[in-house]
Amino acid sequence: MPTPCSKIVVYVPLTYAEVVRQAIGAAGGGKLGKYSLCSFSVRGVGRFKPEEGARPYIGIAGKLEEVEEERIEVTRDDAVVSSVIAAIKKVHPYEEVAMDVYKLG
Repeated sequence: MPTPCSKIVVYVPLTYAEVVRQAIGAAGGGKLGKYSLCSFSVRGVGRFKPEEGARPYIGIAGKLEEVEEERIEVTRDDAVVSSVIAAIKKVHPYEEVAMDVYKLG
């Protein structure tokens, strides 16, 4: 019977993409069989407007920002999902991390 698995997706500014990928791998994310550090990435533009009281890594409160970001996707056994999420949050530069976790079949 296969081990329960999830996909983790995180959006990160390009300058931090490799740091985040390495943290994911160190926490056990992106392991497929006898392969490690497996991920898929695509680049795009993230848009956000920091509200009053925010402490944005990029931008200023009240001004709409556009940032070139990388979407990083990895799969991993459910047993290490919380460790991978914690590792991402530890190295990610954003105050609020945009992240999704999907349960796979």
